[in-house]
Amino acid sequence: MPDGGQGEFDPRFIVTKLGARVNRMMAAGVIERLERRDTERGPMFSGRIRDPTGMHSWSVGSFKPELHTDLEELLARFEGGDRFLMACIGKSSHFAREDGGIFCRMQMEEFAIIDRDTYAHWLVETSHHTMRRIDAQSKAQSADGSSAAELRNAGVPNDLVEGLELALDHYGEWDPEGYKVGVLQALSAAEGRMVSFEEHEAMDSSSEQEKIVDEKPATPTVDAEPSNTADIESIVLEIIKGNTNERGIDHDSIVKQCALKGITDESSIEDAIDCLRDDKCEIMEPNFGWFLPI
Repeated sequence: MPDGGQGEFDPRFIVTKLGARVNRMMAAGVIERLERRDTERGPMFSGRIRDPTGMHSWSVGSFKPELHTDLEELLARFEGGDRFLMACIGKSSHFAREDGGIFCRMQMEEFAIIDRDTYAHWLVETSHHTMRRIDAQSKAQSADGSSAAELRNAGVPNDLVEGLELALDHYGEWDPEGYKVGVLQALSAAEGRMVSFEEHEAMDSSSEQEKIVDEKPATPTVDAEPSNTADIESIVLEIIKGNTNERGIDHDSIVKQCALKGITDESSIEDAIDCLRDDKCEIMEPNFGWFLPI
């Protein structure tokens, strides 16, 4: 839920279900995607990082040239096959969908490459604060009402009252079980009881391919992965046209549909998407990571 003043320079916030008023956000995880695009206003970078709870998208526009040199170096590492842990801080960028949901990504302002010990410490600290908010949210839902005084009487800490008051009025009652699962996953990662992030990614890819093989009919519909660039572009365009809704089709769904058709090289898929969007103008990206046919 967006919140904030109406003036030109008044800060704007996203209010989460747990009552956090987010203007600047921090996310940390293993780099999942990193790309550079040339626009009329200059170069633009975008990427995604994965933490134990999922994916987080960020972008850096031409108006942040002080970050471009470092991002060029990271891009070279990424394209060379290097994967690393990255902490990002930036301003939340959001828009409301027609179904009332909110899509967020970060306009990154600062970042750092971190080691595993630093990441583990951050996971533990974040888990602690999340559990504190979950406890406060439970007390708030048992309160006689959602006013600040009623929340305080229910035992909600003073520093969490304002955000929870807004969250309760907007979201109502809901089950925080998903947040608790995220905390358990984060603590497992911090304690080293999960496989490494690089191995996790490889295992995800392997499991998906095994599932595809198991579910294939006796006579495969695709004998070999297409190697011709035009063929891959044609398949990607067919997937986008055949699986889009009012919002479009998201990047991960395109990759999964390509895998079902025998295309498993993500770099080739990325090249096809870029060509269809930037060179041939047969698709558009109205929102980051979502595509529609033109």
